[in-house]
Amino acid sequence: MSKDYDAIVVGARCAGSPTAMLLARRGYRVLLVDRATFPSDTTSTHMIHAPGVAALRRWGLLDLVTAAGTPPVPGYDCDFGGVRITGSPQPADGVTTGYAPRRSVLDTLLVDAASVAGAEVREGFTMSTLVVEDGRVAGIRGHTADGTSVVEHGRVVVGADGWNSRVARAVGAPQYHDRPMLQWSAYSYWSGLPIERMETYVRPDRGFAALPTNDGLTMVVVGWPAAEAAAFRADVEGNFLATLDLVPEFAGRVRDATREERFHGGSVPNFFRRPYGPGWALAGDAGYTRDSITAQGISDAFLDAESLAEALHAAFSGTQGFDEALAGHQRARDERVTPIADFTAQLATLEPPPPEVQQLLGAIAGHRAAMDAFVSVIAGTLSPARFFDPDHIGMLLAAAV
Repeated sequence: MSKDYDAIVVGARCAGSPTAMLLARRGYRVLLVDRATFPSDTTSTHMIHAPGVAALRRWGLLDLVTAAGTPPVPGYDCDFGGVRITGSPQPADGVTTGYAPRRSVLDTLLVDAASVAGAEVREGFTMSTLVVEDGRVAGIRGHTADGTSVVEHGRVVVGADGWNSRVARAVGAPQYHDRPMLQWSAYSYWSGLPIERMETYVRPDRGFAALPTNDGLTMVVVGWPAAEAAAFRADVEGNFLATLDLVPEFAGRVRDATREERFHGGSVPNFFRRPYGPGWALAGDAGYTRDSITAQGISDAFLDAESLAEALHAAFSGTQGFDEALAGHQRARDERVTPIADFTAQLATLEPPPPEVQQLLGAIAGHRAAMDAFVSVIAGTLSPARFFDPDHIGMLLAAAV
């Protein structure tokens, strides 16, 4: 009996497991590998905005997230220092609520869902190289946790192994729309710090946010410009608390709470990669990475997995050729994410908003529909291109008046 697979997915977190699950649900033979074992944490913004939550609901997995005790995030509170925008986002497929689960919770249920769908899951497996035959990727070489060498073949290898993707580097996936690392962030978890909404505070050259997560904990994250990363790392706790002191009321709440874990931190570049080639494809951060400041990564990974799985199904079933199907996936992805990528990059500079944006925020503050529209941009349910369209701005301002 042939051991060849229709798809081998490298990386079993927020892009890889859904891709494997959706393909397996269509009856394809799927191998899902990850060097991690689950449950396990990974550096993350945690937030799943409404579009990602809607995907979980479509897949029948949302109830598992809530059953794990993940609190809802019903709205957004954005403090720009002098201007405060508070609202609830417009819906995505009827969903307005977000969630911010620990990755040990979320990734485990995603891996389990892929297994239940029929994918073969191998944890503690490290891919070392790709198998290439006649100029086309045809499988992977790797080893298990005990060092046993393994070679597996598949019709396509999907790299869902993060922005520093080994698959992407092995195939030389072309990059475009490159931007450097813009901010460096650190986060940890506090008990005794009740948070109901996603709270965000923006100050010149500094920013921080807070989110409720599992086990009664609140995640607090602080960001500095990437150019100051070395200075931040020299005294993470001191610089973290000094940043919170820019908003004394919030800093006081944190000092009355208890930090339960060490600090986590890091930075990511900003780029797009061509997400396919002969016998290979990329999913999630492997194909498109943006700064963490707008917390788009998990929702983007879910939507990318859906789109990629549909494209691969079209190719496997013969409805479209591989290149045609995957090129359409790339066009759809880029059209969907480019506006929020540009908006995210602007925010990630941690520079004050341009004067015209400051005036706009001041004009809409306190007006429900306009504030809801603004937080919809953060939530990914309204494109920045639509929000900042002059006609839309005029409509918001007229309604505010």
